[in-house]
Amino acid sequence: MKPLRPSHREKRRYLLLTGKDASQKNVEEAILKFIGILGFAKASPQFIKTNEAGIIMSINRSELEKVRASFLLSGKDINIKKVSGLIGKLK
Repeated sequence: MKPLRPSHREKRRYLLLTGKDASQKNVEEAILKFIGILGFAKASPQFIKTNEAGIIMSINRSELEKVRASFLLSGKDINIKKVSGLIGKLK
């Protein structure tokens, strides 16, 4: 199978999440409550890794503002510390 051309790949953004309530379960709940199942599928969040700095998560670039809004409206302590197009810049 041939690899996808760069123009056909999904453009992703990497988020560094911090906060007292920043866990995989709480993040998924916050996104699902605000943008629903279809929006969750469009954002296609993937959890890359968890370390002492926080959680690194990737999402679809076009859904970044909706994901930001879902964290603000959730009422939980989940903060986006940094957003980057390259995962290496979050460390």
